[in-house]
Amino acid sequence: MRVPPGKRELIATLEASGQNPWVYEGGEGTSLVVLPYGGRILGLYENASDENFLWTNEALDQVESAKAYFPSEVWKNSGGDRTWLGPEVEFFYPNYPDCTTYFQQRSLDPGNYQPTCSSPKQFTLENKLQLRAAWTRHDWHLRMTKTVSPTPNPLREISQSEPEGVRYAGYRLHTALVIEGNSPPESHINLWNLLQLPGGGEMIVPTYFRTQPTTFFGDISPEKLCTEDHVVRYQMGDPGLQKISVKAAALTGRAGYVRTHGDHWDLVIRNFAVDPSEGYFDRWPTQMDDFGYAFQACNINTPDFGQFSELEYHAPAIGGATQRTRSDDVSQVWAYRGNEQGIRKVARLLLNARI
Repeated sequence: MRVPPGKRELIATLEASGQNPWVYEGGEGTSLVVLPYGGRILGLYENASDENFLWTNEALDQVESAKAYFPSEVWKNSGGDRTWLGPEVEFFYPNYPDCTTYFQQRSLDPGNYQPTCSSPKQFTLENKLQLRAAWTRHDWHLRMTKTVSPTPNPLREISQSEPEGVRYAGYRLHTALVIEGNSPPESHINLWNLLQLPGGGEMIVPTYFRTQPTTFFGDISPEKLCTEDHVVRYQMGDPGLQKISVKAAALTGRAGYVRTHGDHWDLVIRNFAVDPSEGYFDRWPTQMDDFGYAFQACNINTPDFGQFSELEYHAPAIGGATQRTRSDDVSQVWAYRGNEQGIRKVARLLLNARI
């Protein structure tokens, strides 16, 4: 069984591979490792442990494999928290309506992220890029910035409810997208943030009403995907590739992922903004008239890609008929590690869900 590298090993491997990660180690319990290559938040740690809450590619486990990995021509998914742009059908299917080819445009990922601002508690990266839209054949000229900083425990002001035996780490991500040029009236673009987590856990998606997720691809056993009045539960880890999507109107703006590991439990929660009155245009290529999806959960478990789970959300679209040229999205990631009782309590408090 794979043993991912600890914090110090990961940092040393990145540095030995010619990368220059930004490392934050704070007194409030959070440690962060940000990799400019690909604009990734690659490591999230609570200070009592070197165990990463996030998934990293096994190519980063050793210096030798990492040195070979970064210069290679293939698309490199190093792991962690990454930012893409949607709709997916526009930017990842270059021969649409032929969908047999899926391609990550290198101007987007890894892009050419440059540090623009750095302080002991904040790190900003900027990527100027041109992106080709397959469906509309439009070339977008864009500027993306990502600002990472630690964020306090949301339970800190509820002292009587804060569970014992649970440790916390977290960060705030401000992602901005600016259109530097024209956009055709029928075309839109949106920020799309994807949090990659170790596989085999359960995704918990609180909802305002009972809603049935749409399966974008893959076969999911009915016992693995459970819909209740105010929550969707998805037990992830099956072999292959599967993805579900939930519409904005049903979402509360939070989702969590829980897994057991050794003698402890991990719970990672993403808090994100949802506005069902805005436009969400991501859809599956075979369902081009089905709009409104703001959350997705993707299970990956293949020899080529590894095993991990993705907690994904889309920000409202800009460009086109919106007449807006800038999108500012702010989200928080709250991560907890501890005993079963404590993690169950955190899930009830922050997700209104039992695990």
